[in-house]
Amino acid sequence: MRKTARLVTTASALATVLGALSLSPQLAIAADAQVVEEGKKIAFDRKKGNCLACHLVDDGDLPGNIGPPLVAMKARFPDKSVLRAQIWDSTKANPNSMMPPFGRHEILTEGEIDKVVEYIYTL
Repeated sequence: MRKTARLVTTASALATVLGALSLSPQLAIAADAQVVEEGKKIAFDRKKGNCLACHLVDDGDLPGNIGPPLVAMKARFPDKSVLRAQIWDSTKANPNSMMPPFGRHEILTEGEIDKVVEYIYTL
């Protein structure tokens, strides 16, 4: 009897662990989608990222044309850290850049920059 109880307990513990592991990718996808959506809100916020002031973005209203269109970002920035550095301080790569140094001037927090990078990387 004890052997059966131990077997049932072990089996249910194993089922619980396997069930949790199978949900992890779904939770990660949902978390990633939430981060991307938050990044989009920051990027489109006229008081925060304000990317639309200068860039054409696929689903943005009243985009600017001072900066390049934000398209094919994975192809343009295969290394995501280079894109993040560009947003943090574009004057490092181009001293004549008109893009504000969002990180250096503390326009956006580090977390906000990370979220914007995640959003822009989907474009």
